[in-house]
Amino acid sequence: MARKSKQEVRVTSKGGQSQAIVPARVFRPFEEFDRLFERFFGREPMPSFAWRRPLWDELTEAPEGRLPGVDVIDRDEKIVVRAEVPGVDKESLDVSVSDNVLTIKGSVSRDEKEETADYYRREIARGAFSRRVTLPASVDASKADAVLKDGVLEVTLPKAEGSTRHSIKVQ
Repeated sequence: MARKSKQEVRVTSKGGQSQAIVPARVFRPFEEFDRLFERFFGREPMPSFAWRRPLWDELTEAPEGRLPGVDVIDRDEKIVVRAEVPGVDKESLDVSVSDNVLTIKGSVSRDEKEETADYYRREIARGAFSRRVTLPASVDASKADAVLKDGVLEVTLPKAEGSTRHSIKVQ
């Protein structure tokens, strides 16, 4: 069930003066916790303990905090996964599917010239990352397609025979 929330939140100072309007997402401190919980247990209401993915990989990925956000879209004949991978070249991306788990690995190279600078603030993630996504249906990985455009990776995975969505008329 989708949770409705305001798109923006007004932040005010002690004196009641309006200071800024910031996206509501800033005020979701448990969003990352929810994402990690979903990655650990999957989306099933009662997850099986016959783990489908290596637990150690799940706990040790993204050591520098880089974890691409993903959208998973279940269409009639295919699953579409979109991942935010800004600054990543297609040559440094590795996309694979195994046991209905899509794995996206990549890296953002570091600029050696900048590594010696005295940073006041450093928030841009660099280095390697990995993201695993459990797919909602069986797919035919041999017919998958991946396109990188404007920092967004879109992976299209046709559903395997028998996994397509069918409408059932309620009588």
